[in-house]
Amino acid sequence: MGTFKEKIVLANSEDASLKMEVDCIVDTGATYSWIPSDKLKKIQVEEMFMRKFKLADGRTVERPMTEVLATLKGMTIHTLVAFGDVGSESLLGAFTLEGFGLAPDPVNKTLVPVPALLLNADTGRKI
Repeated sequence: MGTFKEKIVLANSEDASLKMEVDCIVDTGATYSWIPSDKLKKIQVEEMFMRKFKLADGRTVERPMTEVLATLKGMTIHTLVAFGDVGSESLLGAFTLEGFGLAPDPVNKTLVPVPALLLNADTGRKI
């Protein structure tokens, strides 16, 4: 699948006036969205907890995480993001995309709505 970028607005969940637009690579291989820490500090969000990540090269790193307000395609939700390395690319990960109910359309290089799926925990069958 080819890659493409999507603009998303991130805001401090306690003060939505502290916000910024970020150009992110859509990356469904990334569990969480990854935003360079210097960008997150501009909207004055605090580190909330640590999470381990396995990188594409096989290394494991531990990064701080936080909650932000994210606005994409006219919708606003709370989502989790990782504090990425300064200078790294911003990634829009699967957790955020699923929260918005969106999936990538790689042919048209856009995000499209997808219905949520409910499964019975005992049988694994659709409800």
